[in-house]
Amino acid sequence: MRKSRFTEEQIVGILQEYAAGAKVSELCRKHGMSDATLYKWKAKYGGMTVSELRRLKDLEAENAELKRLLADAMLDNAGLKGL
Repeated sequence: MRKSRFTEEQIVGILQEYAAGAKVSELCRKHGMSDATLYKWKAKYGGMTVSELRRLKDLEAENAELKRLLADAMLDNAGLKGL
């Protein structure tokens, strides 16, 4: 997956500018992004603080690791049943 050019702090800052009343077109031109990106971020991160956003990223990474471990365990179990 492609890594964003914007950090969590920058995303939250841009969304706070938007919430303060900045126009979408000016905000997107200033930061060099599309309108769709702003609205996608607003849907995903709207109302979050930087610490909440970092916690979300940590939980997503932990969840991915747990899913990978479960898949490995299920594969081992299926292999043992085959014997």
